[in-house]
Amino acid sequence: MTELSALLQALEEGKLDQTLCTLRCHGQEEVPAARARVAHVVQGFQTAFGRGEDTQGAILTAPGRTEICGNHTDHQHGRVLAAAVNLDFLACAAPNGTNTIRFQSEGWPMVEVALDGDGPRDSEKESTPALVRGMADRIAALGYPVSGFDAYAVSDVLPGSGLSSSAACEVLLGVVLNHLFCQDALDAVTIAQIGQYAENVYFGKPSGLMDQTASSVGGAVAIDFADPAKPVVEPMQVDLNAAGYALCIIDSGADHADLTAEYAAIPQDMKGIAGWFGKSVLRELTQAEVLDNLPALRKQFGDRAVLRALHFFADDQRVAEETAALKRGDFDAFLTLVKESGRSSWMYLQNIVPAGAVQEQAMAVALAVAEQALAGRGAYRVHGGGFAGTIQAFVPLDMLSQFRSQVEQVLGEGSCHVLSIRPVGGAVVWG
Repeated sequence: MTELSALLQALEEGKLDQTLCTLRCHGQEEVPAARARVAHVVQGFQTAFGRGEDTQGAILTAPGRTEICGNHTDHQHGRVLAAAVNLDFLACAAPNGTNTIRFQSEGWPMVEVALDGDGPRDSEKESTPALVRGMADRIAALGYPVSGFDAYAVSDVLPGSGLSSSAACEVLLGVVLNHLFCQDALDAVTIAQIGQYAENVYFGKPSGLMDQTASSVGGAVAIDFADPAKPVVEPMQVDLNAAGYALCIIDSGADHADLTAEYAAIPQDMKGIAGWFGKSVLRELTQAEVLDNLPALRKQFGDRAVLRALHFFADDQRVAEETAALKRGDFDAFLTLVKESGRSSWMYLQNIVPAGAVQEQAMAVALAVAEQALAGRGAYRVHGGGFAGTIQAFVPLDMLSQFRSQVEQVLGEGSCHVLSIRPVGGAVVWG
C-alpha cells in the first residue's frame, strides 16, 4: 500500500494510464475519464471515512461477467464459457485498525459489519452485509489475520443487469481482503470459491461458481466444474472485433426483485432428477439414463424438472462445441451454437418468464426485439440467470448502429450496452 497522496500524484503523472486502458477503455481517448473515476473514488473514500492523504491505501477492481454458454450448468458441476467485461466495481480501501468493516458503495447506505465470528445470521440474508461477513469469515477461517477496513466503491455493474453485480462485489471484497490481510496469497480461483461460499451460505442464494470465476480470473475462459473444489479453467483467445462482431448486453427493463425462489427452483428441479438415480448432480448422469426413465421421472417430478435436466445435458455439451469452434476460428459455427443455447433456455430450461406472468414478459419481448433487429444475422440469447435483467447479442459491426437504434426505440434509450472482453479479472490497480 502507498499513501493516497502518492497515488494521486501517480494518477496525475499518467503512471496508471496503461493499466486503466487495459481495464476499462476502448482507446486512449477514454483515459481521462478513467483517471477521473479513480480520483473520484479516492475523494469519496476520504469524505466517507474522514481519512487524510497520508492514509496507506490501495485501489482495487473486480469486473462484471458475461456468460457465453452454459446457462445454469455450473451448479450441476457442468461446463461453462464466460468472460469478464469492461464494467466493474472500483474501490479505494485501507485498514482502519478496528474489528469492523465499513463498506460504502456509492449511492447505497453504508454497510458496517463487526467481525464477531458468529457466522451467518438470518437478519442479513439477501443483503450486502451478508456478503461482507461471509467473505471475511471464510478468509479468517483459512487462517489469515482479517480485521477491519474501510472501503469506498463505485460500480457500473448495475444490480439486476445480468452481468452479476453480486459476484463482482464478492470478488472485489476478496481482492481487498487478500491484499490487505493475506499478502495477495489467495489465487483467483480461491477468491471465486470464497465468493460462492459467501453467496450460498451467508447471502442465501444457491448459485453456482461460474459468475465468481469469470469475474475473478478475467478474459474469456472455458471452465469445467466436474470437481468444484478444483475447477479446470482454460483461458480462451477471443477477438470479437477481428471476427467482425460486437458484444451487446441489452437491458430488458425488468429487475431481479423477488425472484430468488424462481432461481432456486432450477437447481432444485435438476437435483431432484439426479437424486432419483442416487446422484447429487446431473453431471454424474447421462442424457440416455434420463430418457430411458422419462415416464417415471415425469410422474414423480413433473415435466418442467425433466425438461430442465435435458437442457443441462445439451448446454453442457454445447460449451465444448463452442469452445472448439472458437479455437479453430469458426465464428459462424459459434454463432449457430449461441442461438441453439438460447433456444434451449427458452424451451427447456424455461428461465425467460417467471411462473404465471402474463402482463409482464420483458425478457421475452427483449429477445423478440433482438431477433427482429438482427434480421437473421448474428446471434442472441438469454443472459445469465434469466427471468429478468438482460439478454446477450453478437451483432455484426456493419449493422451495430442500426441494431442499437432499433432496440432502444422499443426498450428505451441506453438499454443496449456495447461491451468488450476485459483481459484482467479481480486486481490491485495501485498500492
